[in-house]
Amino acid sequence: MEQSQAVRQLVQALGWFSVGLGIAQLLAPRAFARSIGVPQRPGLLHAVGAREVACGIGILSRRQRAPWLWARVAGDAMDLALVGAATRSVLSQRPRLAVAAAAIAGVAAIDVLAGMRYRQQQARMGEESGVLRIEKSLVINRSPEECYRFWRDFENFPSFMRHLESVRFTGENRSHWQARAPAGTSVEWDAELSADQPGRRLAWHSLPGSDIDHSGSVRFESAPRGHGTIVRVELQYSPPGGTAGVMTS
Repeated sequence: MEQSQAVRQLVQALGWFSVGLGIAQLLAPRAFARSIGVPQRPGLLHAVGAREVACGIGILSRRQRAPWLWARVAGDAMDLALVGAATRSVLSQRPRLAVAAAAIAGVAAIDVLAGMRYRQQQARMGEESGVLRIEKSLVINRSPEECYRFWRDFENFPSFMRHLESVRFTGENRSHWQARAPAGTSVEWDAELSADQPGRRLAWHSLPGSDIDHSGSVRFESAPRGHGTIVRVELQYSPPGGTAGVMTS
């Protein structure tokens, strides 16, 4: 419990640090540039500040924190690259740049540590509760409407979810699922559609009396510059016997 509390405090501290740093870069870009010894480029610092604020808000929102924690790590790498590029400018103050680079490297190490510990904590929580959670994001070169139509037909699921044997509709918003389980057995459950927003979101959950407690959701977001669709999938299983009894996939 103490370790989990420490991880939560570390993650929350990074969230507030990111928000505070981003606000400073947005409100006083010239003063911030002088403090770290880089040429004054307000536009660039505004972009970096907006990224920091977005990461901080994402971390503090308490939903799907992991992507935002790793976004901070990616941002640290970008910041180090920018500092490295700044050393080639005659307007730079290299002693201050060296201090800034050391500070960024130190923060990056903390960000990596926080990301790893948070991931370990989430995995441990899933094992202790007997709940298996799966989150995946992928980019598909189709429009959100096309992706939605494919996912809306649950009978397509066995074609890309290896543990599923079959899914068939039993009513307008209900379906019957059958999946492989350990030792050559299978589990079955009935599910009901709980959210249906064409081109945007689908969600479903198993009904009482099923062999397995299951829920899932899919979100469809237009990729940047209209290059396909970002599909975000969240699945949750509570199998009999905990995670030791979950089906293999």
